[in-house]
Amino acid sequence: MENENREQVAKAASIVMLAILVSRILGFIRERAVAEVFGRTATTDVFFAAFALPDLMYQLLVGGALSSAFIPVFTEYLAKDDEKEAWHVASVFLNTTFLILLLVMILGVIFTPYLAPLVGVGFSGEQRDLLVLLMRVTFPAVFFTALAGLCMGVLHSYQVFLLPALGPIIYNLGQILGAYILGPLIGIMGMAVGTVLGALGNFSIQFPAVTGRAKKHYRPVLDFKHPGIRRMGMLMLPAILGLSISQLNVIVSQNLASTLETGSIVALRLANRLINFPLGIFAMGISTAVFPTLARLTARGQTEEFSTTLSFGLRIVFFITIPSAFGMAFLRVPIVRLLFESGEFFQADTLATAFTLLFYVPGLIAQAALQVTTRGFYSLQDTKTPVKIGFVTVVLNFLLSLALLSWTDLGSGGLAFAYSLSSIFNMVLALRILGRRLGGLVDKRLLSTFLKSSIASLAMGVSAFFTASVLESNLSMASKLAQLVQTFAAIGVGVLVYFVLSVVLKMEETQFLLGLLRKKLKAGR
Repeated sequence: MENENREQVAKAASIVMLAILVSRILGFIRERAVAEVFGRTATTDVFFAAFALPDLMYQLLVGGALSSAFIPVFTEYLAKDDEKEAWHVASVFLNTTFLILLLVMILGVIFTPYLAPLVGVGFSGEQRDLLVLLMRVTFPAVFFTALAGLCMGVLHSYQVFLLPALGPIIYNLGQILGAYILGPLIGIMGMAVGTVLGALGNFSIQFPAVTGRAKKHYRPVLDFKHPGIRRMGMLMLPAILGLSISQLNVIVSQNLASTLETGSIVALRLANRLINFPLGIFAMGISTAVFPTLARLTARGQTEEFSTTLSFGLRIVFFITIPSAFGMAFLRVPIVRLLFESGEFFQADTLATAFTLLFYVPGLIAQAALQVTTRGFYSLQDTKTPVKIGFVTVVLNFLLSLALLSWTDLGSGGLAFAYSLSSIFNMVLALRILGRRLGGLVDKRLLSTFLKSSIASLAMGVSAFFTASVLESNLSMASKLAQLVQTFAAIGVGVLVYFVLSVVLKMEETQFLLGLLRKKLKAGR
C-alpha cells in the first residue's frame, strides 16, 4: 500500500511539475518582458504594488477555502462513494463563493482609492493615481482567476491535474503579450489588460471539464444547514484568517520597500519570482499531488499510511529544493543577468536584484517544506494550528524587518532576510507540532535526507560557481549567447555533481526515482 501511494503521488506530481515548469518558464519571460519594456522604475514599482490586494483577495477566498475546506470535505464524500451528496455540498460552496467573488470585485473597484494606501504607503501624486487606476483594472482578473481556482479544486478532487496546471500557462501568455504588444502602445496599462485576458483564458480552459463532471449533480442551491457545509465553514474561517496573516508579510515588506530607493519593490519582486521558480515547480507540484491522497487516507482512518506519505513528500521536497537553494545562491548573478538584463534593465539592476535574491535563499527550503506541512494540517481537517503559527510568524517578520532596516544597510536584502528567518521559524514549529501528533514524521530518514542533500548541494554549488567563473573569464558576458552558455553549463555541472554524490551517499530518494524511471522504460519496451 505504501508503494502504491508513493507511485500515485509521484505520477500525479510529474504531470503537475511538468506543466508548472512550462508555466514558470513563461513567468520568467513575463518578468523579463516587464523589465525589458518598462525597466526597474517607479512605474513598475506601482504595477507590482497594484497586485498586492487583488492577490490577497484571491488567496483568502480561493487558496484558503479550497485547500482547507473544499478539497478535504469533497474528497471525503467521494472516498465514501457518495458522489450525489458530494455534489450537493459542492454546489452550495461554488454558488456561495461565486457570489462573494462578484461582490468583492464590485466593492474593490468602487473603493480602490481607499484601499490603495494599504499597499503603497510611500506613493503620492501621479504614482498614487496610477496605482488606483491599475488596481481597478486588475480586480476583474482576480474574479476570473478565483473562478479558475474553484475549477481546480473540483478537478484535483477527481485526481485530474493536467488542465488545472495548463491554466497558469495561458495566464502568463496573456501578460507576456500585454507587455510586448500593448506595452509600447498604452504603456504599463498593457500589462493590466493582458492580465485580465490571461485570467479569463485560465478559467475558460478548465470550466468545460468541470461542467462535464457536474452536469448530472450540480444544483443552483444555497443550503447552509447541511452538515458538510457547516464543516467547511468551521475549517475555512481559521484558514482564511491564517492566510490573511501570512499575506501581511508580503504587504508589510512591500510597504517598507516603498520607503526605500526607487526600484526596491522591483528587486524584491524579481528575486521573489526566482525563488518561486523551484518552489512553484517542485514543492507546489508535490504538495498539490499529495494533498488528495492525504485527504483520502484521513477519510479512511489510515493514520500510519498518512504519516508515511507525508514524510515521503517532505523528503522528496528536501531532496529537490535544497540543491535549488544552493544553486540560486552560488549562481545568483549569472541567473539574474541572463533572465532580466536587457533594454531598460541595466547591470546595476542585476546586482541589486541578485543581492536581494541571496537573502531570500535560506527561506526557499523552509517555504518548500511548508507547502507540504500545511497540506498535512488541512488533510487532518485542522486549520487552527497553521493560524496560530502564522500569527507568531508575521509578528516576527515585522520585527525582524524593522530591525534589519534600522541596524543594517541591507535595504531590500534586509526585508528578504527577515522573510527567510521567519519562514524557517514557521517550518520548525510546524514540523515539531505535526511530529508530535503523528509520530515518526521527523525521523532518521527525514534528517538523513536533509543532511546528505545539504552536503551534496554544497559541493554542487562550489563546482557550479567555479565553472561559471572560468567561463566568465573566457567569454564576453555582453553576449546573451555567452550568458546562456555560462549559466546552463554551470547548472549542468552542478546537477551532475549532485546526482553522483546522491548515489555515492546512497540517498533513498535517488533510488526511488531511478526505480520509477526503470519501470517506465520497461513498460515502454
